[in-house]
Amino acid sequence: MSSLTIDPRRYVGRFALSSASHVGRVSYLVLEMLRGLREWKIWAPRALGLANDIGYGSLFIVMLTAAFAGAVTSVQTGYQFTATIPVYFAAGVIVESIILELGPVLTALILAGRIGARYAAELGTMRVTEQIDALESLGRSSVSHLIIPRVVAGTLLVPVLVVFASVVGVGSGWFAAKSSLDISYADFVFGARYFFRPWDAWYAMIKSFFFGLAITLVPCYMGFTAKQGAEGVGKATTSAVVAASVLILFLDALLAKLLLE
Repeated sequence: MSSLTIDPRRYVGRFALSSASHVGRVSYLVLEMLRGLREWKIWAPRALGLANDIGYGSLFIVMLTAAFAGAVTSVQTGYQFTATIPVYFAAGVIVESIILELGPVLTALILAGRIGARYAAELGTMRVTEQIDALESLGRSSVSHLIIPRVVAGTLLVPVLVVFASVVGVGSGWFAAKSSLDISYADFVFGARYFFRPWDAWYAMIKSFFFGLAITLVPCYMGFTAKQGAEGVGKATTSAVVAASVLILFLDALLAKLLLE
């Protein structure tokens, strides 16, 4: 019976050692990226190509998600709205919800699945097929060629996509509010301006920057350290999407605590 006893200390120790190992490897990777930024002639052209794929390739799904989010927010606001509150309050709720939360977070989660899974699978396949080893054997920096372009492109393009998502979300929220709340254009604009503060836009951009860093850095690390052939690539891809999504939610709560108080 003693051999079947579960010792929680063993699992806690394994988790602690595994977490410390990942933190050390990610820190080392970040240092290598900082050193590789000097080789801008290598990563800059690749970053431009990847930026086009991230921006243009993700624009449709991001705008579609934002349109539905804005419409649903308006309908739910109309469902919970009472006649004792001025109607322009609803416009403030819709616009602020999209700008502060729904636009950045939903966009980041969508891109974590689309971009994060792709980067993890690409780098993981290159690792298990020894393409990265071949690149390094030629004296080239795999970080400058493969990781920095992806991280730079994602970090810079995610805030741009969040801007498009916020605009589309507010627009769809306005069209939905016309039917669910019977609100006029003047009341909607007045409510949006009444509750809006310039810091709200800066807050959304700061969140988007950190989200873009999480969407690209975590999957690149997972793919770069993948092992065990095709099975390892699959595990790395799944872990990358899950870890990036959890990190996005953690950063969302942390930045709200730090920046909105």
